Amino acid sequence: MTLPATILVVLVALLHAWFLILEMFLWTKPIGLRTFRLTPEFAERSQALAKNQGLYNGFLSAGLVYGLCVHSREIVLLFLAFVVIAGVYGAATVNKRIFFIQAFPAIIAAALVAWR
Repeated sequence: MTLPATILVVLVALLHAWFLILEMFLWTKPIGLRTFRLTPEFAERSQALAKNQGLYNGFLSAGLVYGLCVHSREIVLLFLAFVVIAGVYGAATVNKRIFFIQAFPAIIAAALVAWR
């Protein structure tokens, strides 16, 4: 894998680790409320769902890191595909900007990983 591909995969993994922190630990805090444009009442009611979602983002991040650690382009591409699917679904069902925050970086990373 090239250095630019590796760097972008690491950035996507860090982004998803940040999503884990936001959703699992900061959902009801001011930064979580601002980031996701939530009211405190809604954040409290949806906290369990957010923690579950954060855990899945952590799995995406862990899968990318694992793929890099074992030098497996296939594993990295698989987890990037998961990220893209999650980002496209989020853009279609929640907010279109999710595509640009989540899916687009993963698409670019996948293109760099796949390109030899």
